Amino acid sequence: MKTLFYVSLVVVAACAHSHNHNHHHDHDHNHDHGHNHDHNHYNHGGAAESQQPVVVSPSGEFRGSYNTTRRGRQFESYRGIYYAEPPVGELRFQPPKLILEYKSPVDASEDGPACPLLVDSDYFIDENCLTINVYTPLKKDRSKPLPVIFFIHPGGFYSMTGRSDLFGGQYLLDRDVVLVTINYRLGSLGFLSTGDELAPGNNGYKDQVAALKWVQRNIAAFGGDPNSVTIAGCSAGSISVMLHMISPMSKGLFHRGISMSGSPVYKGPTPDNLYHLAVRQAEILNCPTNNSKVIIDCLKTRPWRDIGSSLPQFYEFGFDPVGIWMPIIEKDFGQERFLPIDPIDAIREGKMHAVPHVISQTEDEFFWMAFTVLKNKTLTDQMNAEWERIAPISFMLDRKNATYPARRLRTAYLHDKPLKNDAESAKNLGLLYQDSIESFPIHRMANLMCRHSPHPVWYYEFSYVGNHSFYEDSVTKKPVAAAHHDDLIYLFPLSFQFPGISTEGPDSVLVERMTGIWYNFARHGDPNPRGDVPELEGLNWPAMKPDDRKYLRVGDDLSIQKNMKEERMQVWEELYPIEY
Repeated sequence: MKTLFYVSLVVVAACAHSHNHNHHHDHDHNHDHGHNHDHNHYNHGGAAESQQPVVVSPSGEFRGSYNTTRRGRQFESYRGIYYAEPPVGELRFQPPKLILEYKSPVDASEDGPACPLLVDSDYFIDENCLTINVYTPLKKDRSKPLPVIFFIHPGGFYSMTGRSDLFGGQYLLDRDVVLVTINYRLGSLGFLSTGDELAPGNNGYKDQVAALKWVQRNIAAFGGDPNSVTIAGCSAGSISVMLHMISPMSKGLFHRGISMSGSPVYKGPTPDNLYHLAVRQAEILNCPTNNSKVIIDCLKTRPWRDIGSSLPQFYEFGFDPVGIWMPIIEKDFGQERFLPIDPIDAIREGKMHAVPHVISQTEDEFFWMAFTVLKNKTLTDQMNAEWERIAPISFMLDRKNATYPARRLRTAYLHDKPLKNDAESAKNLGLLYQDSIESFPIHRMANLMCRHSPHPVWYYEFSYVGNHSFYEDSVTKKPVAAAHHDDLIYLFPLSFQFPGISTEGPDSVLVERMTGIWYNFARHGDPNPRGDVPELEGLNWPAMKPDDRKYLRVGDDLSIQKNMKEERMQVWEELYPIEY
């Protein structure tokens, strides 16, 4: 499974990813990734296993399986439930059609397929992939409806999945919550946008909306409270969370939000089409590119596997840009529009249905992307020789007028020195990747939201370096910094990549703290402790205020700091000024 997520990290500013390309985690996990396995490193409980748990909701009957948490608590698991009609044939590139009724009992005992993406050939993927998974405590452990956490997976809108070999319930189900994870269409299958009525765009987000509607209709039967839904996401999922607070389609479907390491508030205006990507996809698959109709008609005939595996041909320099597909402002062709307004304008003008919001980033984010360049002499030489051409690609600058920003950033971060494969270049180029892709867009979103949201905003920086990381040194196999996605390690088992965290030691403490923060926030709309989460005792985390920008630093201990990374943000504010 070395390459399951050949791009597996994923990303964000507009997106994201973590590639297993040579410079990291080449863990050769010999999991069997067939259809029938519950790839979890926790065994499956005792006597209750003899029969399946069954739930009957307004939509139908679901037969699940039992599973066991990290601390040995049994829970019910319902996986691979299709929430929308197969997006195939004439429904390819169309908005999802929500399934309201299941005619016969649904076997929800195994994971469904991942949506088409670049993976090893033995991994279970299929174009009919719009599935939802529900993890809930045993019936006897639920005395009242529980808060629901609806998690939107990362992956730059082109990689990863919501399956249990990444985002299973073994950590969060030690708390009294119902966890929901989903698949949504990725890459061109989810985000093709020609800017006309043939493909207005944003279908992957509309998939997420359909899944949120499924939750409203069905989750009470699984023990969840439909009036207490927290949408949470990392990277691409974090971008999605903010967009749901703006989208008229999502209003009323959720009540709190957690945005980890991702922001749709970019350096330039949000586009109203991704026509260039549609053309590129057509070129890759030998389709004509004369107009949007011939592009779409031809792409509808191409095998989904070919579309899903064409990702490397979208890169323009090495594995850059990390963000390829992104949200677009939909023009009005009479369709239901997911995003009718630029996110910056929506936030500033209060044209949103904001909710209590936790926003975060990691201390080092995409620092490791520097190694991809510096450990490859060809790429290093090219970046040095053609900086003004490559910087807008690698650092996702607004390409219309990128020359001055590219020069200014080279001075600010690299001190106008040529890059070489040494510690100084690695540090400086790593900071530039980190700030351009993640830290600046997140900084901007947090600062806009704390000014314009009628609800509190809590900000945190994840700085903890434990036994594992999404970037591990290729020689020592040890983490060196708090990388993009690393906070997920303490919320989900991620068993495709990492061993389970035991119930002892510093990493275990982090699991208790992170799940405790999510549990408090999902219940109360406030992450602070109320006496029943001892791991957070003494925490007093203030909401971020425009003139008092405090945040929580999650490291070996929890501490309150102020003005996160702001010295480094000044150059970006100068280059891309807005009124806050």
